[in-house]
Amino acid sequence: MMTDTEIRLKGVQVLTEYLGDVEAERFIALIQREPFDYTKWRRGMDEDLSIEEISKKAMALRMKNTEQSHVRAKINPKPWDST
Repeated sequence: MMTDTEIRLKGVQVLTEYLGDVEAERFIALIQREPFDYTKWRRGMDEDLSIEEISKKAMALRMKNTEQSHVRAKINPKPWDST
């Protein structure tokens, strides 16, 4: 299990990787400024989908993320090592 600090660091890393520095900062500011219930928000996203459709979406996303992780690992096998 990751510590709170590790989760924060990983979260910022993922946000900046996918959104860029400016948009990641904007996202963090939005989350802090507006009340936000992630569980409610997620429920509304897949409301009209069947269990099978949700499962297919989840499997496709996992496959995509796994492929991206492998590509990133080949490009930078030790991202924590700045040497």
